[in-house]
Amino acid sequence: MTISRQDIEKVALLARIRVDDQEVTALEQDLGNILGLVDQLQAADTEATEPMAHPLDAVQRLRPDVVSESDQRAAFQAIAPATENGLYLVPRVIE
Repeated sequence: MTISRQDIEKVALLARIRVDDQEVTALEQDLGNILGLVDQLQAADTEATEPMAHPLDAVQRLRPDVVSESDQRAAFQAIAPATENGLYLVPRVIE
């Protein structure tokens, strides 16, 4: 697969990126190389390969779902500048 000079200029225009003629030529070559590598990867036979969610057979240890902290809301709200019905009151920032 190849990428044309017009494609690069169009993408640069849409992305609002200024590229000069020398950069377009370099990008054309670099992107062509990248697309060539993608074509090589797509040509690889993966028919017998089983899909995997993670490259390692790692299992995440889970901790028990138990309450480990006591309810300290009253203590925290006692030092807050303004509270009402268990909620913190803050100054309005959007009119």
